[in-house]
Amino acid sequence: MSCMRVLSRKYLGVLAAGSAVLAGALLTPATASAEAAAPPPAHAGFDYQIGGAYTPPAGVGVVSRDHSAPPAPGLYNICYINAFQAQPGAEDEWDEDLLLRDDEGNVVYDTDWNEALLDISTGDKRQRIAAKIGSWIDGCRDKGFQAIEPDNYDSYSRSNELLSSADAQAFIRLLSERSHADGLAIAQKNTVELAADRADNGLDFAVAEECGMYDECGEYTAAFGDHVIVIEYTDEGLSKACAGWGGTLSIVRRDLDVAPVGSSGYVRETC
Repeated sequence: MSCMRVLSRKYLGVLAAGSAVLAGALLTPATASAEAAAPPPAHAGFDYQIGGAYTPPAGVGVVSRDHSAPPAPGLYNICYINAFQAQPGAEDEWDEDLLLRDDEGNVVYDTDWNEALLDISTGDKRQRIAAKIGSWIDGCRDKGFQAIEPDNYDSYSRSNELLSSADAQAFIRLLSERSHADGLAIAQKNTVELAADRADNGLDFAVAEECGMYDECGEYTAAFGDHVIVIEYTDEGLSKACAGWGGTLSIVRRDLDVAPVGSSGYVRETC
């Protein structure tokens, strides 16, 4: 994955209150498994609101919001979760051994966003992390979201080779199982190099940042068909995405901070 892809992801939400769960909690909810929701409709009007919720513009049918926010009434709502890294300053909300550490015992960070990487290197740790993330997924279900967007699937690429793509895929499968048990669809967020494995990993659609800019949209559509949501952050990226995919995919340009409407720097454009 291009290093520029890391710079294009901005998460401004806060952790929902009461998100901690007991270590060893069951991965799946006690309620009976439900059939996963359908993915977002292809080529629908889309708005990316992970930096703060606001009334969606006219023509929007699908919106992505942080898991601490309410869903937008009457729309298809995607629930954003930072699933593979801790929020800045939130290291103490995780057991110490669930933070990835180097050979000297130092926590490994995504330095672009000051987020500690979660240690998904063993089956036991993946289960424990997934139990906590699973409580957030349950919260998304309870609020009325239809899908989950788990971010930082590509954290292994920033782990100094302490994590592997196999670790990431083993963990995303746990999140897919939990999401589907809750009746929710689940997205692959970026990580185009793993798109071909989407069926084995239980992923229903893709949320791709800057696939127009980096000429990757075709690789996502090869795996997900038209069920790809594209977010661009530059005029050039939007132009390229619209020229190639404007008639088939959901495409939006946002500002890098994904600021709410009315905020300084807010940008939203479509094809």
